Amino acid sequence: MTSPSTARAVTALAPETLQSWFKEHQDLLVIDVRSAAEFESMHIRGSYNVPLPLLSEHTDELAARLGSRVVLVCQSGVRAEQARQRLAKAGIDTAYVLTGGAPGFVAAGGDVVKGKDRWDLERQVRLVAGSLVVLGLAGGKFISPKVRTLAGVIGTGLTFSAATNTCAMGQAISAMPWNKAAKEPTRESAILALPV
Repeated sequence: MTSPSTARAVTALAPETLQSWFKEHQDLLVIDVRSAAEFESMHIRGSYNVPLPLLSEHTDELAARLGSRVVLVCQSGVRAEQARQRLAKAGIDTAYVLTGGAPGFVAAGGDVVKGKDRWDLERQVRLVAGSLVVLGLAGGKFISPKVRTLAGVIGTGLTFSAATNTCAMGQAISAMPWNKAAKEPTRESAILALPV
């Protein structure tokens, strides 16, 4: 049996629970850690956009501004969990990660703001990685067997990405012009704009 001091805090929050929290808690703060372009295409009404790289750079400053009821949101939960871990190191151990991310909230009938439709970053990464693997295999058959190396490099990169919970391809794709249509938040426009 696990003692209370060693029990891991529950950090997942169901979309239905978040909907009820909006009605019950005035101190609720929803932080969306996706890119500005993803946030612009669809976000939970009343949420604040603090992309993961910005949160990572200013974790202590952000932690000082957060209250006791914080919910972190991304597309699937991966980036929100990374944000939760960073905030936990800064002393915020009461942050929750929304189960199913923003799409899960929509599926549960949550109130969202919709903007310009864009593919989310994770979907773009899957398209590029899959295309490069197919290109490497087809090139290996029709051009030169050496082209198959491309498929191996992508597979190695995906394995490294899973093991380290990072994504270099995602970072590269997020810098593409179609993902920069929205202006990325700054420390001043995101963190300092949060209610204290």
